[in-house]
Amino acid sequence: MKPFLLLGTRADDAAADEEYDAFLRFSGLAERDLRRHRLEQAPLGDVDLGDWSGILLGGGPFNVSDPQASKTLVQQRVEAELGALIGRVVDADFPFLGACYGIGTLGGQQGALVDRTYSEPVGAVEITVVAPDPLFDDVPPTFQAFVGHKEAIRVLPPHAVLLASSPTCPVQAFRIGRHVYATQFHPELDADGLCTRVDVYKYAGYFAPEEADEIKALAYASDVRYPPEVLRAFIRVARRSERSSAAHG
Repeated sequence: MKPFLLLGTRADDAAADEEYDAFLRFSGLAERDLRRHRLEQAPLGDVDLGDWSGILLGGGPFNVSDPQASKTLVQQRVEAELGALIGRVVDADFPFLGACYGIGTLGGQQGALVDRTYSEPVGAVEITVVAPDPLFDDVPPTFQAFVGHKEAIRVLPPHAVLLASSPTCPVQAFRIGRHVYATQFHPELDADGLCTRVDVYKYAGYFAPEEADEIKALAYASDVRYPPEVLRAFIRVARRSERSSAAHG
């Protein structure tokens, strides 16, 4: 089977490495099966979708709703590269899962309204599944997951299917076509990982720095056993798509 491609945008090595380790651990993939490209370090270059089983896009410090004048040249390059890639992914209905930053990136490219109306502080929230989908077959109707974001989707495009919601953020997951997904919550994040990110982004405006210890304590008190099931389900969906394509190729 072909490997998966993980696209990252985290400039801090500790956060970037933790994210990669988390995707490895919770997806069940070996390192040979999950290749990483850090977009903030180097241009994406040509991506042949035929080389991959699927594409994962992690979170990061960029916000698609930032005023254009405030975006660095690196952020502008990353957004342009991701926009072009996602256009191809949607056209091909190629397996894709974007988490946190990925939901704004996919949504924005597809015509969603992305702004700061439904930002959520760092911590666990109750996610409710609102439509049946293979990604949520192994989770209960309501489960806890970690979030922490400055922007969110306010209005989905009409061709997107809403899959999950929370009381403070109506769009927690959606699908386009059969294989293109995004989640606002983090399917790859446990309490240890969240605490690493709290340390890295302590002064990034997600929370008051003096709240860091309280957030960490609440993280360990949260039950976030189910979000990784969403990630593992995506891997299965992508593998089935690959086998189906091979059978008909």
